[in-house]
Amino acid sequence: MRIDLIQKFILMLAAVAAATLSTFGQDAAKPDVTPSGIRIGERLTYNISFQKYDNVGFAELFAVSRGKLGDADAIELRMRIKTTGLLSAAFYQIDESRTTFANPETGAPLLVKRQDNSGLAIKETVSNYTNSPSPGLDLLALIYRARASAGAGSFVLAEGDRSYSVTLQPTTSERLKTEAGEFDTTISNVQSEYLAQHGILLMRVNFSTDESHLPVMARLKTAKGEFKLILSGVYNVEPEVETTPTPAVIPTPRPANTPRPTPTPYIDNEPLAPELGFALGEKLTYRVSDGSRPIATLVLNAKERKFISQADSLLLQASVVNAVQGNGIFSGGDNIVARVDPETLAPFEVTTRLSGPLSVLSKTLRFDRRTGAVIAGSERVDSPMGTHTLLSFLYAVRSFNLNPSRDARNPVNDTRVAVFLTDRASIFMLRPFEPETITVNGQKLQAQKVAIRTNIPQLDSLGLTVWLSTDQARLPLMFKLGSYQAELIASSKDPAK
Repeated sequence: MRIDLIQKFILMLAAVAAATLSTFGQDAAKPDVTPSGIRIGERLTYNISFQKYDNVGFAELFAVSRGKLGDADAIELRMRIKTTGLLSAAFYQIDESRTTFANPETGAPLLVKRQDNSGLAIKETVSNYTNSPSPGLDLLALIYRARASAGAGSFVLAEGDRSYSVTLQPTTSERLKTEAGEFDTTISNVQSEYLAQHGILLMRVNFSTDESHLPVMARLKTAKGEFKLILSGVYNVEPEVETTPTPAVIPTPRPANTPRPTPTPYIDNEPLAPELGFALGEKLTYRVSDGSRPIATLVLNAKERKFISQADSLLLQASVVNAVQGNGIFSGGDNIVARVDPETLAPFEVTTRLSGPLSVLSKTLRFDRRTGAVIAGSERVDSPMGTHTLLSFLYAVRSFNLNPSRDARNPVNDTRVAVFLTDRASIFMLRPFEPETITVNGQKLQAQKVAIRTNIPQLDSLGLTVWLSTDQARLPLMFKLGSYQAELIASSKDPAK
C-alpha cells in the first residue's frame, strides 16, 4: 500500500474535523459562520494512533479567514498532518500541509494547495478549479456534506482524474470519552470503490448525536493495522473584523482580510491589533500571596515590538520585582521573556531565568514555525503547530472566544490550547463560566471565571483558575493555584522603548 494513500486517508479523516467548524460552539455570541457551515477562527486538533501505539502523530485544522479568490468569494482552510516517533521511522513518514480555498455558499473547492515536507525537498501541488469546476466534491467538501447529513447519504468524490461514489451508512451507537470530553455517538460505515481500490478494508466515523454531529473519532483499517484519529482539542480565536480582501494571486492566492501594511523601512513599536485586547506598553502588577500571606510582586509587561532575527517580534516579559525573604519559591530578579508573533502571539523563542527551587526550569526554548517542533539545546520535541508558552498563553487567552455553554452537560464552547511547560506540550482545557462579582484589591468587580484543566494530575488537583474582566480589555484580574493567588493591584501603560 502506497505511503501517499495513507497521507490521503489521514487527510480524509482529519477533514472530518473541518465539518465541525460549522456547529461546534453554537453558543458563541455572533460567530462568523459561512452558509456552508464553516466557522471562521476555530481550530481543531486530533491525536493519531496506530495499533497499540498512542500519539504517533497529530492532525490540525484551522478555518483561517474569508475573502476573495479573484472575483469569487472564498474561505481559507488550513490542515497539518504529521507522524512522529516509531511510526514515522519504521512505517509511514508523513509531514504534509494543505490549504484549501472553498466556496462559502457550497463548500466546494476553488483551489487546493498541498505541501509535502517529508522529503529532502518540499514538494507542492496545486489544483485550480476557479475556471473549470471539479466534477465532484473534494475530501473537505465531502465531509461537510456528510456532517450536514448526520453521517448518512451518498456523494460523489473527485480525486485525481476519476470520480467515485461514496456512501455513509449509520449503524450502532457508542459512547466515547476523549481528551475533548464525553460524547454519545453514532458509528457510520463508509463504503466506496475508492477505499477498496487503495487497500482500505474498513472505514468508520463516530459522529456525535447532538446537533453538531461532531466527528469524535475516525478509524481506518488496513492490511498492516488500524489507524485512529481521536479529537483532542478545540480552541476558538475571535476572527478579525472583515475588511476588503486583496486581489488573488495565481496560482496560490490567499483569501484573507486586507493585510496591515508593513512599514519600509521597519518602524519599531507599531501599534498592536485591537483584537488582541491589550496595547503595546501595557504593564500589569500583581500581588502574589500564599493564603493571606503576601510573598512577592509580579509584573507582566507587553514591552516592545521590534524586528529581531528577521521577524516582526513582540517582547512579553514576566518579572518578580520583589520577593519576601524566605518565601521558598520566588527570588527578586526571576523573569521570563518571550518573543512572539505580534499578530497571533505564537512564540518564536522564550528564555526563562529562575533561581531557588525553580532554577531547574531555567532554559531557552525555540519554536520551529515550519514543523511545530520545540527546541531546547540539542533536544527537539515534536509539538502541535501553534503551541504556546505559559506566558504567551496568558496574553492569548484574552482574545479567545470564551462564551460559556448554555448546556452544562454539553460544554461545546470549552476551549483547548497546546501549552509547552517543562519538557512537552500539554493540552489545556478552558471551561468558561457566567460573569460573577469578585473582590480584587479591595474593589468589587465583574469578572468571568475560567477553570483550566491541564491534564497534569499534580496541577489539576490544585484547581488552576483565572478571572478575566468583562470589558473589552479582558484583563486577567486574578489567578489561583491551590493556596497561591495572584491579584491585580495596578495597571498602567509605559511608552515602548
